[in-house]
Amino acid sequence: MAERLQTAQPDRDERAKERPSDHVPLIVTLADGAPSLPEHPPRAAEACIIRLATLAECAHLPALEQDAARAFASIPELAWLAGGPVTSPAAHQRCVATQTCWVEVETTGQVRGFLSATPYGHTLHIEEMSVAQAAQGHGLGRRLLHNACQAAQERGMRHVTLTTFRAVPWNAPFYASVGFCVVPPNALDARLGHILEQEVAHGFDATARCAMRLDLQPTVQCVPE
Repeated sequence: MAERLQTAQPDRDERAKERPSDHVPLIVTLADGAPSLPEHPPRAAEACIIRLATLAECAHLPALEQDAARAFASIPELAWLAGGPVTSPAAHQRCVATQTCWVEVETTGQVRGFLSATPYGHTLHIEEMSVAQAAQGHGLGRRLLHNACQAAQERGMRHVTLTTFRAVPWNAPFYASVGFCVVPPNALDARLGHILEQEVAHGFDATARCAMRLDLQPTVQCVPE
């Protein structure tokens, strides 16, 4: 899932939980038709750098996700997520192995946010994006998302997908603001449909979840004459 961001801040949608086996899915789904990459976030986020995560850092990401999830405590029907299961270190390690786990690090070396994703052919699926509560509201989530989409585009991928909550402000509305579209039920592929089914099996309300997709423009490559 891709949506562990704080309520008052769009970044909070970065804590979407979408985990196949070892995590409960927070679904952030991206819809078709997004013509370009999400707009680059404001310069306020530039005090941090984004880089690929290391295997050693995977052990610390669950605690960061749990911290970010505290924002759900403000929503009575979702308050249980504030203390719910988080993505396992092993799941993050698999993303590190495919070079699709990024961390946002302060100059002090402290990790303030992360985005873990899994490549599926021409699609990059965001499993989880979380920003520490104390760092939310400064564009870190948008910056992580922009970085992941740009990396997917550079690898020749065509789409970025996720699952998320339809009505939580820092979930689907946040992703829609950067170009993601909700995938209609009749347009879901087998993979996204299965993820949503797993989420329902973990206790999520099917009507509250959705899948979203961002369509990437192919990069232009110059060919020497």
